[in-house]
Amino acid sequence: MDSGAKEQLIERHMYFARRLGHLRGDPLTRPERSRKRTTLHHLGLPALRASTKRVAHDVRQAREHRFGGAPNVPIPPVLESIAQCESHGDPQAISAGGTYRGKYQFSFTTWASVGGDGDPAAASETEQDRRAAMLYRSGGPGHWPVCGR
Repeated sequence: MDSGAKEQLIERHMYFARRLGHLRGDPLTRPERSRKRTTLHHLGLPALRASTKRVAHDVRQAREHRFGGAPNVPIPPVLESIAQCESHGDPQAISAGGTYRGKYQFSFTTWASVGGDGDPAAASETEQDRRAAMLYRSGGPGHWPVCGR
C-alpha cells in the first residue's frame, strides 16, 4: 500500500470531517481530530476510501440542508417558516386554484421575476430555495402577505 496515497486520503477525510462539523454547528475538537486521525490510520485503503466517500456525501447533504444546496445562498430561518406556512414545506404543492405553486407558493409571474423557468412546483427544492432567497432579499417578507408576518 502506497503510504503517500493513504496520507492524502486521510487528509481529504479530515478536511471533510472538519467541514461537516462546522456545517452542523459542532466542530471537531483537537482531541477528537487526533482520535479520528488515529482511527483512520488503522483502516485499510478500501475501507478508508469508502469512509471518505461517506463523509463527503454527508457534507453535501449538510450543505444542502443549511444553504439550500447552493453555495453562498443561505436560507434565512424566516423563509423556512414561510415555507411551512405556505405549503407545509412541500416543494410540489399547488394551491386549490392552481395559481400558486411550490414550496413558497410562487405565482408564475413572481417565479419568472427571480429568474425561474417553467413551473415552480416542478423545480427542485434547491432551486425553489434559491429563488425564494432572491425574492426575500429584494423585498423581505412582504412578498408573502399572510405567511410573511
